[in-house]
Amino acid sequence: MRAFVSLCAALAAAGRVAAADKPNIVWIVAEDISPNLGCYGDPDAVTPNLDKFAKEGARFARAFTHAPVCAPSRSGLITGQYPTTLGSHHMRSKLVKTPPLFTDDLKKAGYTVYWPGKTDFNFDVPKGWVDSTENWTQKPDVLKPPFFAYVNINVTHESQARASKFQYAKNTARLRPAERHDPAKVKLPPYYPDVPEVRDCVATYHDNVTAMDYTVGDVLKLLDDRGLSKNTVVFFFGDHGWGLSRGKRWPYDSGTRVPLLVRWPGEIKPGTVRDDLVAFVDLGPTALRVAGAPVPERMQGAPFLLTKSGLSDRKYAFSARDRMDETYDRVRSVRNARYRYVRNYEPGLPYFQYINYMDEMPIMRAWRRLAFEGKLNETQKLFMSRTKPKEELYDLETDPHEINNIASAESALIQKTRKDLSDALDQWIKDTKDLGEVPEKELIKRGLVRDVLSAEYDARVKLHPKTPPVP
Repeated sequence: MRAFVSLCAALAAAGRVAAADKPNIVWIVAEDISPNLGCYGDPDAVTPNLDKFAKEGARFARAFTHAPVCAPSRSGLITGQYPTTLGSHHMRSKLVKTPPLFTDDLKKAGYTVYWPGKTDFNFDVPKGWVDSTENWTQKPDVLKPPFFAYVNINVTHESQARASKFQYAKNTARLRPAERHDPAKVKLPPYYPDVPEVRDCVATYHDNVTAMDYTVGDVLKLLDDRGLSKNTVVFFFGDHGWGLSRGKRWPYDSGTRVPLLVRWPGEIKPGTVRDDLVAFVDLGPTALRVAGAPVPERMQGAPFLLTKSGLSDRKYAFSARDRMDETYDRVRSVRNARYRYVRNYEPGLPYFQYINYMDEMPIMRAWRRLAFEGKLNETQKLFMSRTKPKEELYDLETDPHEINNIASAESALIQKTRKDLSDALDQWIKDTKDLGEVPEKELIKRGLVRDVLSAEYDARVKLHPKTPPVP
């Protein structure tokens, strides 16, 4: 019965789209950004273009990626499948065979697909995977409706929060003095040590978000100027949480929760706020639903627009962390509307193993230094622990920064919640055939991924062995 209802909803939606001109679809993706926008209530945000955009469409309060780092996150985004199913779950890995992409299905539906710039899917894209890789924002005459057009904005990337003074000046050249953030006044999460290095990075991050907002304004203006806005569905979202320490690479809200705004004139009521759960694997299927195209059975996500209820049917958002560059770990997490459950498969390893790239961040260096000097408070010490608990449970309603682990609380309600989420995670691991428990060398033997365990990789591993970060 449920399958029949779903089929009817899909056919109705497809007919509805086919009855009029097919809408264009634009994805604007900002790298390494949490919901640090004015429309999400961030007091440090200076984002007038996105705040206005949110008033013109829908703001999603609970949108999550399945991986708190770029390549695994994007592999699920472009395929509609979890990277733990595909074998693209390790950061800096390569699938031997490229899986089907949702852009293939869009092209079959008559869409011209433009994808300039960044891919970073953890697999190679074949020739002709899209119609054009030209920067359509610089050459808008190339756009042929109906089209799907992608924009990637990298000024918010992790590396730019620690950029040189020259690069920072270039990134933020358009900001007026009043739009720049005073490091002494920015709000810090409670797990950060309050020192100048940390404040400088957080302030720079917010400046970069404002610079990103300018670019979003440029894209929206381009669509307006060319008369495309009325028949174009625009999605704005981040590729994972903010690139600052204990955000990126960690399957907490700080690493997986992203801003998601959608404007569709005539279909989405302006000023809509949605609290239903949305996952990254849902974005590809949603684009296909908007295009009036069928959603392939291989996809593990489901549309969150043009549904029978008008909302997503998702009960849980799942996420995973595996090898990050040269450092191995395995963590799985599940989030419902209120609680997050985290399972650490390697509890004997510290949270903050050394990672060359991650440790270039001044926040990380200051945090480690203060840990060695014994100058952290109890909250700041948590993520410098020698080991991790096997299970973590957080109440996001009362503990939005996820610092009070209540997994062992005696409350019957909490224990039932822990068990329900743990069982849901077990079922997801089974249903999606999670490859996380398979050693990477075995995946290579099976021909699922390429051998990335090169001499260079081995040297990086030896440079930072699995040593606890505090004495």
